[in-house]
Amino acid sequence: MNARPLTAALAAALLLLAGCGSDTEDAAAPEPSKTEHNSADVTFATDMLPHHAQALSMVDLTLGRKLDPEVADLAEQIRNTQVPETETMVDWLNEWGEPVPETSRDHVNADSHGGPETDSDMPGMMSGEEMQALEDAPAAEFEQLFLEMMIEHHEGAIEMAKTELDEGRYIPARELAEGIVSGQQDEIETMESLLG
Repeated sequence: MNARPLTAALAAALLLLAGCGSDTEDAAAPEPSKTEHNSADVTFATDMLPHHAQALSMVDLTLGRKLDPEVADLAEQIRNTQVPETETMVDWLNEWGEPVPETSRDHVNADSHGGPETDSDMPGMMSGEEMQALEDAPAAEFEQLFLEMMIEHHEGAIEMAKTELDEGRYIPARELAEGIVSGQQDEIETMESLLG
């Protein structure tokens, strides 16, 4: 049996596989742009809006409660960061002609701490039952439950932001994702220290 045709076939197959590998890498690392966006950018904004909305609903549940000053400061910091981020992402979706998802913070859902996002399988999202448990938590248990849930919620946001950094193209969205990773990681460390 002549080995040359077999060797040539193997070499051709390896070249083909190598070519496929580089295509995959190119698709996973798009060229960043200040003006152009891709589907990963749309997914990031579309999913992060209800994610932020739920975090803000959790922060709303701290209002009127007697809290450790550090926990109260943290809740206010989360609100002050995520409200403008939310407004920015809504603006992007509007500019891109993409639908803006409904959240618990929309007028129609204003009396609900659940909202459409509680049915989501996005990382770090709380169920309607978990949100109700936080709302109903007695004073002695509220802070610990709030911190534990917010840590999990932040970890999910960081995971989503890292996906944007891997796959997104729009530079402002990538910059927002970088801010979420660094800012929410800092907040997780604060919350972990508060839990002791």
